[in-house]
Amino acid sequence: MATVEHPDGLWRRSVTAPQGNEISSHAVQPHYEEGKEGLQFSIHTVTWCLEVTRVKMKLLEQIQVQLSDLLDKALTESMQPIAQTNMANGKSTKNQASRSHRMEDGKVFMDRASLLDELFEINHIQTIYHMFIAVLLLFCLCTLAIDYIDQGRLVLEFDLLFYAFGKLGIVTWAWTSMFVYTLLVPYYSLAVWAASYHHLSSKLALSVGAGLVLAALQACMLGAFPIYVVTHYQLPPASRFIVTLEQIRFLMKSYSFMREQVPVIIGGKPKEGESQRFPTLSSYLYFLFCPTLIYREAYPRNPHIRWNYVAVTVAMIFGCMFYGYFILVRLCVPAFRNETNEPFSTRKLVLALFHSTLPGIMLLLLAFFSFLHCWLNLFGELMRFADRMFYKDWWNSTSFANYYRTWNVVVHDWLYYYGYRDFLWLSKRKFRKAAMLSVFIVSAVVHEYAFTMGFGFFYPVMFCLFAVFGVMFNFTMNDKRQSPVCNIIMWMCLFIGQGVQVCLYCQEWYAQIHCPRTGEGFWELVTPRSWSCSFQK
Repeated sequence: MATVEHPDGLWRRSVTAPQGNEISSHAVQPHYEEGKEGLQFSIHTVTWCLEVTRVKMKLLEQIQVQLSDLLDKALTESMQPIAQTNMANGKSTKNQASRSHRMEDGKVFMDRASLLDELFEINHIQTIYHMFIAVLLLFCLCTLAIDYIDQGRLVLEFDLLFYAFGKLGIVTWAWTSMFVYTLLVPYYSLAVWAASYHHLSSKLALSVGAGLVLAALQACMLGAFPIYVVTHYQLPPASRFIVTLEQIRFLMKSYSFMREQVPVIIGGKPKEGESQRFPTLSSYLYFLFCPTLIYREAYPRNPHIRWNYVAVTVAMIFGCMFYGYFILVRLCVPAFRNETNEPFSTRKLVLALFHSTLPGIMLLLLAFFSFLHCWLNLFGELMRFADRMFYKDWWNSTSFANYYRTWNVVVHDWLYYYGYRDFLWLSKRKFRKAAMLSVFIVSAVVHEYAFTMGFGFFYPVMFCLFAVFGVMFNFTMNDKRQSPVCNIIMWMCLFIGQGVQVCLYCQEWYAQIHCPRTGEGFWELVTPRSWSCSFQK
């Protein structure tokens, strides 16, 4: 037996069989002297030996190939692990099917962990996490030292945090009202329409009428009602964001439920004597809380809840909250609160912009970690939701096109399937760039609406960043860019963009306080106060 190197790089054993002439030379020669019978016996013996040798070689080759395939598979999976796929009905699919799946075929949920949970098992990545914790502790010590030197006290006060989350009682009953409406009205409206659709001749009139009634109810309860609560009760910023973001989430959830069920109802006429099949209320209730915006009647589920994971995740959420508080108190508030009556100028804007770059990128990373990782994984664990791919490795992106796809997978899936793909379907796949542009416009409008409602003033920073610079970067820095230099450029753009947001919003916040509006005209409401406000300390 000799060891040879296989062309694919794996070492294998080659078995060399004895040649047929060698067997005959050793086995046949003695039998010739014994006569005819001995000769016949010898021929049968040689034939039998050759057959055994052939079968042996064939078996060895088959075993060798199978062992080689197993070894190749083990080596491949060890270098690039692939999550096992579980279908919604509980059946598993093969890895080949999951790899060949395309987004055009529809969203497929599978059992997989969040990327950061896997990376935190590596000591080097844990060290980076520990560095951020050390910075948080340093912020605490810095605040204690400054308060002790300036005011002679050693107590951490969180007055800004308590102000931001004020009036939680109003937020609670407003959220409860929106939740009850979203749970009952869209579900039973669609159920009544489904039960009547195949039994009436005027299907179009029924559908249009039901659609108009439901659209009016949606506009009142998930449109006007949250706006009324936010403006009438003058909620503080964090409470405003809670109501506004939940309003957007309920709208996206209810739309996904209806969008997934309407084609099924239209194309699934029940047989004679059978009732229309419709999802259960419990499946829809589960969908309202699970961390996804794509409705399915069932999802891959974990066998149990890891309560230790829940406790650690809750602690990280509170840690991120205090982290953001210290960034605002130590880096943002002192810089923008102490402005003098210096008029608005380019010099003032540029200095404030670069001063805001560091807190801006830190707030971006905190928003990602606290919401896209901790918050969504918390609800995923409590709901035993197994598909935890809420984001991908956006930090490695060399193009903004890839960044937009990987930063927030949950929202991206909704925009892709119900915005981009439906636009292509309506246009018969003729206007791809127009479909992509429409998705950016919708995203820009929703982001600007959330910030306008959250801060209480209109300053279209987010709209310009998404609808202008976002579109420009998406088409210029596309997927063809693979150089590490492009990753550096992307991070520089993120630093500058976050600096612009923090700078302009902070300036406008204090301008609204020191220079309140004098009228209620349209231009008075949409013109930023920071452009004309000058105040004395």
